[in-house]
Amino acid sequence: MAKKKTTTKKEYHDNFIQEQRITDTLELNYMPYAMSVIVSRAIPEIDGFKPSHRKLLYTMYLMGLLKGDRTKSANVVGQTMKLNPHGDSAIYETMVRLTKDNEALLVPFVDSEGNFGKYYSREMAYAASRYTEVKLESICQEIFADIDKDTVSFIDNYDGSMKEPALLPTTFPNILANPNLGIAVGMASSICSFNLAELCEATAQYIKDDTVDLCEVLSAPDFSTGGELIYSRKDLEQIYKTGRGSVKLRAKYRYDKKDNCIEVYEIPYTTNIEAIVDKIIALVKAGKIKDITDVRDESDRNGLKITIDLKRGTNVELLMHKLFAMTPLSDSFSCNFNVLIHGKPMTLGVGEILKHWTDFRMDSIRRQLAFDIQKKSEKYHLLEGLSKILMDIDKAIAIIRGTEEEKMVVPNLMAGFEIDEVQAEYIAEIKLRNINKEYILKRIAELDALEKEIKGLHETLRSDAKIKNIICKQLRNVAKKYGKPRKTEIIHEDDVTVLSKEDFIEDYPVTFFLTKENYFKKISQASLRMAGEQKLKEEDVLLMEQEGANRMDLLFFSNQQNVYKLKASDVADAKASALGDYLPNLLQLDAGETIIYMTATADYSGQMVFFFANGKAAKVPLSAYETKTNRRKLVNAYSARAELVRMAKIAEEADFMLMRNADKATLLNTELIPLSATKNAGGVQVFTLKKNSAVTAVFAKAEFETEEYEYYRTKKIPTTGHFIQEKDKTTNHLPGQMALGE
Repeated sequence: MAKKKTTTKKEYHDNFIQEQRITDTLELNYMPYAMSVIVSRAIPEIDGFKPSHRKLLYTMYLMGLLKGDRTKSANVVGQTMKLNPHGDSAIYETMVRLTKDNEALLVPFVDSEGNFGKYYSREMAYAASRYTEVKLESICQEIFADIDKDTVSFIDNYDGSMKEPALLPTTFPNILANPNLGIAVGMASSICSFNLAELCEATAQYIKDDTVDLCEVLSAPDFSTGGELIYSRKDLEQIYKTGRGSVKLRAKYRYDKKDNCIEVYEIPYTTNIEAIVDKIIALVKAGKIKDITDVRDESDRNGLKITIDLKRGTNVELLMHKLFAMTPLSDSFSCNFNVLIHGKPMTLGVGEILKHWTDFRMDSIRRQLAFDIQKKSEKYHLLEGLSKILMDIDKAIAIIRGTEEEKMVVPNLMAGFEIDEVQAEYIAEIKLRNINKEYILKRIAELDALEKEIKGLHETLRSDAKIKNIICKQLRNVAKKYGKPRKTEIIHEDDVTVLSKEDFIEDYPVTFFLTKENYFKKISQASLRMAGEQKLKEEDVLLMEQEGANRMDLLFFSNQQNVYKLKASDVADAKASALGDYLPNLLQLDAGETIIYMTATADYSGQMVFFFANGKAAKVPLSAYETKTNRRKLVNAYSARAELVRMAKIAEEADFMLMRNADKATLLNTELIPLSATKNAGGVQVFTLKKNSAVTAVFAKAEFETEEYEYYRTKKIPTTGHFIQEKDKTTNHLPGQMALGE
């Protein structure tokens, strides 16, 4: 017995595994797949259809559903499989989107009966194909116009068992009449829809004059879900010219005063009910919107409806602007007009699409004219032969009667009347009852009419202008017969209220607290009224307390001449029972840096005054700390040349008591201090100092108790000050120094 041969590992590798460059693999395997997806699935052609749409509609056309009764959707799906090799679920999903009940298309092609779901809701699912019924909408007469007259080319289906149209001879630019979205390999297509009547009129004008301003004749996109379009001439010009750009859409709503609720009844085409409701709920839970008590979907057979219940006293207009800014109630449709032209993907503007469609439509009409000319010429040729037997009908009958063999009837007629085989066949097939003079004369009378018709068809075929006139006439007929009012209302961008970011921040009175250990708290007035004693860290003391509002800006000055800016709304509300936010962490302070002063402002009005130990003072407008960008840290916020004794924000000129070594003092009004040009200016000398003396304390006027303020007042600077009276030392517990802060 022969020994069985074994295969070595090396031989297996050599026989079954071949090494190949990755670029070759991509070229041989991946690129054909990518092109198949682009050409045969995802990108629409100039007739406005993807292959799956075209196969489905043509199947329904062959089933006689253009004029017949509706049939079960399952029947159509089954028949479509002869052209479309995909599964029944994929075919049915395609059909659902084409129906009028789904409301995905501005111009639906399928007349439907049953539950086909809604495009604007992911939860309103369509019923199974065995429960629903369909037929073609009447506008499909324009989609299949003269398709039996060789207007378009036919190709084999996937198994070669039948023919299908490569394109459909649509009499209007369907490519722009309906939205079309597709994602291929390495490219995508996103085409918005335009109102049918407006599109047909604009196309007719463009055909007459391709220099026409399309923005003037084609107002703006129109969508099946309605809503409002924020009109921007600049944005539309970009889309019309390049095929790329976006249009802004937003929902329509009405306020029900009786039930104190907002009813949203039209939404942007790019979103759905559930996405809107979920986002509103999330905003309410996060505390970003506090005026809504409930939101729910109340859509039914009568249409879309989202109900938003409100708190009493809510500013409805302001709330809707917040919702427009923070939810999909306002959205954008991104345009990418990627179309297959002769099998090649091209991104085209509206004018270029209309040009290619016009060329396609002119070619279809030329083919139709050539078909009609051929058919009428064939008929004319037959009638010419018939006219030759008019002079002697008896001769024709005699030839037929005298012919012994049937196969010789046609040759004998050809010889007897000098006609060709086609004419002889036609004459031979005439019924016996029609072999009379009246019948033959009527048929021959058609010759003149046919001759004129053929001549007219030839003239039209040779004239591009006449063909264009036919297209324009068809376009205006379509607009008149199938045109409907716009669904999406156009609102000019100048008429839209634009709110700033601050407008979306809820404003309410708050109180700010700063402690010596650098803890910060923002407490609402409502919470403060019910609060007990402020909780502080052990041995910590309250350094500052200031009333303000939630929309204010906070400025924190540090001991290292920095100022840190923070939006009050960015800090969460605290309770009196909490320690608050630790500023070194919140502001990311440097090592050894602490906050020594805090102020809040809404408009950066007023000034900051700085008093230094060397007897100098600086006055800086608070607006010097205002920045256009959202900078969080400003360096050189005040001078570092001398020790800072006190800083304060003043809304108007104020009096301050400056003390020198607890022996002399002066009452100074800040109007004597000139405004500094820079934040970190060293200031001007306001107090004349002796050697080894310094300004040791600064009081606001109300903080220093005396019966003789005018005794200390100075009317010019610098000043040497006045000796502090003994009774004032006692009253104010001098000597001593005051900590920084108000």
